Amino acid sequence: MAAQSMTLEKDGGIPPTLVPPPPTPPSSSSYLGPLAGVASPFTSAYSRFSNWKSSLGLSSPGTVENLQKEVKQTHLTNYIFDGARADLTKGLSMDPAFQVTHSFALASQTALPSYNFGAVFANPALLLQGGVSDDGHLNGRLNKQWSANNLTKVQASLASGSQAQNMIILEHDYTGSDFSVNIKAMNPSPTNLTGIYIGNYLQSVTKNLALGIETLYQRPQPQMDEINSSYLIKYTGSSKDWVATAQLQPAGIVQATYWQKLSEKVEVAAEMQLIAAPQKREAVTTLGAKYDFRTATFRAQLDSTGKVSALLEQKFAPTFAFLFAGEIDHWKNTSKVGVGVMIESTSLTPEEMGYPPQGAPQP
Repeated sequence: MAAQSMTLEKDGGIPPTLVPPPPTPPSSSSYLGPLAGVASPFTSAYSRFSNWKSSLGLSSPGTVENLQKEVKQTHLTNYIFDGARADLTKGLSMDPAFQVTHSFALASQTALPSYNFGAVFANPALLLQGGVSDDGHLNGRLNKQWSANNLTKVQASLASGSQAQNMIILEHDYTGSDFSVNIKAMNPSPTNLTGIYIGNYLQSVTKNLALGIETLYQRPQPQMDEINSSYLIKYTGSSKDWVATAQLQPAGIVQATYWQKLSEKVEVAAEMQLIAAPQKREAVTTLGAKYDFRTATFRAQLDSTGKVSALLEQKFAPTFAFLFAGEIDHWKNTSKVGVGVMIESTSLTPEEMGYPPQGAPQP
């Protein structure tokens, strides 16, 4: 009988016993089901917007800090000097880069004689720069590249004396494929939140046009605060050979720039600053040009206040350069002249600097 029963069960005469499967825990999607249904229209709209934006082929507009980079490199504002100066640089390492600099300045009409010692350490992800002057002024900078999109900057300046003002600046940059964001805090206080806070955003809207906004919040004292915003525009030529920018503040301040690369050796730039506030009305226009020779660079500049200035940087060797600067103010009937030298030396061997060893066959 037992054998017959087993045979019937095997042949399908008696249905097999159904064993219920073990209970399965509820998945997280079951909890998020209602939320996903509510968010679905928003995620779908964002996906369509991202696909549409990607189809435009927008490029990175750069950062607000470098909005007028080309103009600043052409004009003399960051290069002009008077008196005599000498910069002696010694390279101690190539990878990572490490060098020290001794800077001397004297006979200036606007500054006292000074000496500054500086050092720079850099690798692809980190930059450390510091300096100390003969009057005890100490400054330092740290740039940390966390990724291709994230960069953190820290700057500090410490001065001696009862009337000296110390400063620390904390900054972070995020650069997307078609936008950039920057936040900055100057002398922030975590206790009463005093300090200066700046945030800006720059977005490409077409292949050539980028629009942005910058907001500044000042809180010098806990009971005092002020907020100001400015609007930014940047237009770049299709061949990247000219750039026009403008910055507008509601208070009536406009700053506009234009830069163009005429050839591989010639660049020109113009800048206009207009103040149309009720208590002050003035405008200053500056025109400048830069010409790159084979072993020299010449910059010239003229502005509407009557100043004419020029700077020649002549390299007699890769490690030796001579500087000659001059400025004439026709309205004030004054003039300034500056001369300087830049000397670089290294303790590295030619092989360590990447040169082929002597006697080696050249390719």
